[in-house]
Amino acid sequence: MLPEASSYEELAGKFTWSLPERFNIGTAICDDWAAREPDREALIYAEEDGDTLAYTYGDLKRLSGQLANLLTARGVQPGDRIGVLLPQRPETAFAHIAALKLGAITIPLFTLFGEEALEYRLHNSGAKAVVTDSSGAAKLEKIRDKLPELTTVFCVDGDRPGAEDLNRHMAGHQADFQPFDTAADDPAIIIYTSGTTGQPKGALHGHRVLLGHLPGVEMSHDFLGQPGDRIWTPADWAWIGGLLDVLMPALYLGVPVVACRFKKFTAEAAFQLLQDQKIRNSFLPPTALKMMRQVEDPEKRWTLNLRSVASGGETLGAELIDWGRRTFGLTINEFYGQTECNMIVSSCSRIMEARPGIMGRAAVGHDVRIVDDSGMELPADTLGNIAVRRPDPVMFLGYWNNSEATEKKFAGDWLLTGDTGICSEDGWLRFVGRDDDVITSSGYRIGPGEIEDCLIKHPAVAMAGVVGKPDEQRTEIVKAYVVLKAGAEPTKELAKEIADFVKIRLAAHEYPREIDFVDALPLTTTGKVIRRELRAKSEREE
Repeated sequence: MLPEASSYEELAGKFTWSLPERFNIGTAICDDWAAREPDREALIYAEEDGDTLAYTYGDLKRLSGQLANLLTARGVQPGDRIGVLLPQRPETAFAHIAALKLGAITIPLFTLFGEEALEYRLHNSGAKAVVTDSSGAAKLEKIRDKLPELTTVFCVDGDRPGAEDLNRHMAGHQADFQPFDTAADDPAIIIYTSGTTGQPKGALHGHRVLLGHLPGVEMSHDFLGQPGDRIWTPADWAWIGGLLDVLMPALYLGVPVVACRFKKFTAEAAFQLLQDQKIRNSFLPPTALKMMRQVEDPEKRWTLNLRSVASGGETLGAELIDWGRRTFGLTINEFYGQTECNMIVSSCSRIMEARPGIMGRAAVGHDVRIVDDSGMELPADTLGNIAVRRPDPVMFLGYWNNSEATEKKFAGDWLLTGDTGICSEDGWLRFVGRDDDVITSSGYRIGPGEIEDCLIKHPAVAMAGVVGKPDEQRTEIVKAYVVLKAGAEPTKELAKEIADFVKIRLAAHEYPREIDFVDALPLTTTGKVIRRELRAKSEREE
């Protein structure tokens, strides 16, 4: 945990990394606590309109031990890849813990993913097993013949076609499991991240990634780990923001995590959960905050007892900061990072004043600078690339089976985030924009390439260009410019059909909410879509 400090300068001066040579995330967030305090509350599952179930660290150790033994019996070995295709629920937590304890590599997967998105990720990673629910099992059954390395699918909802009842099979195995002895640098998690061209890349992280997250997580929650802390986020645990900004670091710090999967997120439901579960800490993405801000006089309708609220994914303005102070009685802390190198910048209201429009200062332990394309550091107040110096414990090991893309991510010893920013003389970092075409929508980073590839598979589509169009609530929405094949009529019905085509195959958050039919797309001499022209066009439509 971070040392006590009354200023950022004092904190930075006191902080040093303490990284063990041997480290296992599964053991650190479960077994270590279970050995000391087996009855300590770890996880609370608040079912929407249903019961609330509490799990202790002892429970998580027992359940993850049974699952680890089951996976081992099915031939899963250290280094094998295990997909976790589940929403926020207890099985999601102990599936990750079990796989990590046996030395396997977990792959968090969005339940929003369609068949094509799942097929690509599971095939690319060579996943050997998947833990899912009935909805996920139905998707997997349709693509199972295209995944020769996938030998086992367990379903938390019982037997399904192509999937076996997880609980029934776990019941036959012992709870005791001897964790595999992993090094801190051994592979632990692959999180697929969207780029600007082609298919997503798998960011491979080592077990040390959890320790690397801690300074930023603790700062963004005004020193998370205080007595009485209890955390919840609406962010999906398949996203790095849910998994490694909330679930895993909270369990490591001994902070109970509330899990709740709303069928549909609403501001009223969020306020109600914050009250009913006595939440003290919350990561609320900007889109959630904007929805919650639309509720009139929430402080008169709900009794809240929040100690910290963190937000990341886009810069918060003065209006949201002021609303947070009125509504929650605290200053919302902003943070910044990306899948390859997360939680590297943060504000912390306990030791520094918020500066609206400024995302914060480098989280202690991380060397974050503004550099040019060659990796040369730029003077203060100069626009350039937001970069992080290696080695850094939160930094990815590399892209899964893609050394060329890994090399392109670096300029010398600087990892280039792909975002541009400005750093003041006193170290405050301001996000300016992306230097690529990644779309930020409702907190998700969405690559246009995968959507374009999907669009042109529709029988009526000849060419497609995808960009983000500014949107007040979602930051951006996915907008597609489509050239139709000869004979296809540009109708509203066809636009809806094409949007649904993407929604089903990729993900519910990736489909184009707007489609414009055009006669031609702006292209480079090599035939690439010039997305900046399409972005400019979409902005003119505002």
